[in-house]
Amino acid sequence: SSGINAEYGIDVQQRLVPREQQHPREQLVKVPPGCDNIAQIFPNLSFTEEQFEYVLKELESRGDLAALDRFLDSIPPQISQHLENNEYLTAARAMVRYQKGEYRELFSILEDNKFAKVSRAPLQQMWHDAHYKEAERLRGRPLGAVDKYRVRKKYPLPKSIWDGSQNNHCFKEKARTLLREWYVQNPYPAPNIKRDLAEAAGLTPTQVSNWFKNRRQRDRAANSKNKKAMLSLSGGAWRPFEVSPNVSMTTENQ
Repeated sequence: SSGINAEYGIDVQQRLVPREQQHPREQLVKVPPGCDNIAQIFPNLSFTEEQFEYVLKELESRGDLAALDRFLDSIPPQISQHLENNEYLTAARAMVRYQKGEYRELFSILEDNKFAKVSRAPLQQMWHDAHYKEAERLRGRPLGAVDKYRVRKKYPLPKSIWDGSQNNHCFKEKARTLLREWYVQNPYPAPNIKRDLAEAAGLTPTQVSNWFKNRRQRDRAANSKNKKAMLSLSGGAWRPFEVSPNVSMTTENQ
């Protein structure tokens, strides 16, 4: 099948062949630096769909999304209509919308089009990140791990980019990180928070309660140990302010 690969090019029969076996006329189209117009790259607007996809990937790989945006805008309507079902083109448009902060348009693109399973991971990340950014803008503060979990729950992945399985955000180490992050904010979370944490971390509410209980006990033990060390260094009872028995603190003796 045809496709794009860094080590391969497209021949005239749309087959993948190693570069060293290609005839010069079969080489992939060149995209000169600063070239961001379809008519500059394809002067006669004559190209294969695979060559067009290659240009999109090349512009994306350079990290110049402004150039990619200008290239997309330069595509004539008749060509755009012919390529309306091209997944590379749709994904490129989604990426530009994401980078420009046009999240409503991004969501529409992701919901209204179909994407191959192998290309869904970055689109899934864009979906989540865009919703995070919208939530942060509304709340006026960065989101914590629990906040992000609630956003993901409120805005699940659309079927167009869902791979058929739940994206597990709560592997063992991530679960510990989530609980530590919340512990710093509040070592005594309310029951509803514990339930949210449990669901986000893939644990039971009892496991979450036990984790917080054990963490508080460890911290108390560590504080007690530190206090005993301070007493030992001070040579006995630690008195932050010691008054001589011969000195009165009343104003009469001042």
